[in-house]
Amino acid sequence: MLHKVLQLAGKLLGRNKLSILIYHQVFAEPDPMRPSEPTAAVFDWQMRLLRDYFTPLSLDQALVHLNNNTLPANAVCVTFDDGYLNNLTVAQPILAKYGIPATVYIATGFSSGSNMWNDRLMYLFAEPERQRLQLDNEVVQLADFAGRRSKAQHWLKQLKYLPVAERLVKIEQFYQQNNAAEQAPLMMNPQQIKQLAEYGVTIGAHTVYHPILKVLSPEQQQQEISHSKQHLESWLGKPVVHFAYPNGGFGRDFDETAVAIVQQAGFSSAVATDWGVSTSQSSPFKLRRFTPWDTTALKFHARLANNMRQSQPL
Repeated sequence: MLHKVLQLAGKLLGRNKLSILIYHQVFAEPDPMRPSEPTAAVFDWQMRLLRDYFTPLSLDQALVHLNNNTLPANAVCVTFDDGYLNNLTVAQPILAKYGIPATVYIATGFSSGSNMWNDRLMYLFAEPERQRLQLDNEVVQLADFAGRRSKAQHWLKQLKYLPVAERLVKIEQFYQQNNAAEQAPLMMNPQQIKQLAEYGVTIGAHTVYHPILKVLSPEQQQQEISHSKQHLESWLGKPVVHFAYPNGGFGRDFDETAVAIVQQAGFSSAVATDWGVSTSQSSPFKLRRFTPWDTTALKFHARLANNMRQSQPL
């Protein structure tokens, strides 16, 4: 009954507004270093809720409706960033089960077996047998997972805004300092990306090496943006027209320079990570996204309905 009330509230609050949900991974089992990422069981009830009380659309469908101001009630899109293998192995069967369209944005530089710098750093903190880390000149003591998560986040923030090359060198240094082995590849390779596309999932670009675009020169931004598009189009044999800004905060992580480059590269849309909804007044190159991380279906639904009150464009 309460879900029906929230569905009606969504129709009233969210007239001609689009909610775009953002995910990264869906785990088969809980990951103690990433407790906010959904498990298959959680993702299952979330997608069932979208099927039952929302109108799931592909990004292409949603853009047409936004352009024509014809969005159906409770319109929603599902998106994933980065290109994790579990998008194919865990999330895709659940999406198919409930008939939910989705878009997965790929950072193509990690599709040949290497892992993203943040995952490599998190892995150093995650290994249960490791009780301390040597990071530069600092010794970091490791205990329970809550402490490991907190300390990992501290170091992630320190490295996030470094130039890509400097960031990668720093991670290599940390692995050498701690005599650490690499974990298995976490990202999809080109064949797996093509397989996901053949299942009907839309593939979008997410740069090559996932840099913070705003710290790059316009020429470097252009290379990251256009090369990721070229890689994916060569792997898939078809156009790739959707883009996601790494990290994704407008003004902090990207600005109008990146927006202009994305348009010039031939994309038809681009998504940020700024919370809210999009309307016919929104730029298709600065679409907002939002995903509640509530652990119950009712709270998840209520927060989505509440989010529809927002409509300020970027």
